[in-house]
Amino acid sequence: MKLELEKLIELQITDTNIRKLKKAIETSDERRAAIEREFEQHASSIREIQTRSETAKSERDRLETQIAENKTYLERADRNLKHAQNQKEYETAMRETDALQKQIAALEAQVLEKMTTVEEVEKILADRSEEISSLESNRRSELETFENELSANREELGSEMKKRHEVFVTLPTNLANVYNRLAQRSRDGIAVAEVKNGSCSACFMKLRPHLQVEIKKGNEIITCENCTRILYIAPTESKAATQES
Repeated sequence: MKLELEKLIELQITDTNIRKLKKAIETSDERRAAIEREFEQHASSIREIQTRSETAKSERDRLETQIAENKTYLERADRNLKHAQNQKEYETAMRETDALQKQIAALEAQVLEKMTTVEEVEKILADRSEEISSLESNRRSELETFENELSANREELGSEMKKRHEVFVTLPTNLANVYNRLAQRSRDGIAVAEVKNGSCSACFMKLRPHLQVEIKKGNEIITCENCTRILYIAPTESKAATQES
């Protein structure tokens, strides 16, 4: 019976790993998309900063063009002022000159603001230059690592499935049926549970002392009185318990 219990334990360990591997493979598309999203968020934040810089430069160029045009108009207004033939022409030229000077001053203040923005944004980009330059290579590297892990999971799954079959076919039919029934009805796929600190590790029910003694002996298949899973005590724990007693 000890040999059969050992096979059940080995089968449970294998099945637990198979469940983990299958989950990793089944969720691979979601995890790959999460990696892509993470890098896209970084790229998007960088593009946003670069767009701010380009927009500020474009606005600065537009304002400087307006300033140049207004200065041309100002030169014309100055000439009109110098060559005014009467009071009306003089006052008109003065108003135009004053208005243009104010417009130019306001535009120059805006240009200064845009230049400050450009300097601030360029500094941010310079500080993140290493991140920007390595972003795409890091993305490729992370995806490559992910694909390698996925490939390894698939290969290990094949190996574990083969191992499971080799163990399962050596079990007596009645034990194999019990194992399958217990595994299929539990959400976690646990049919064989280890006893830890005197309790079933699957349902956490405290086991009666005499039941723990029988489990330690390993002479028969014993199930949890609460969840009916097959119970066992790991050799190290069993040995430690024996030494304590």
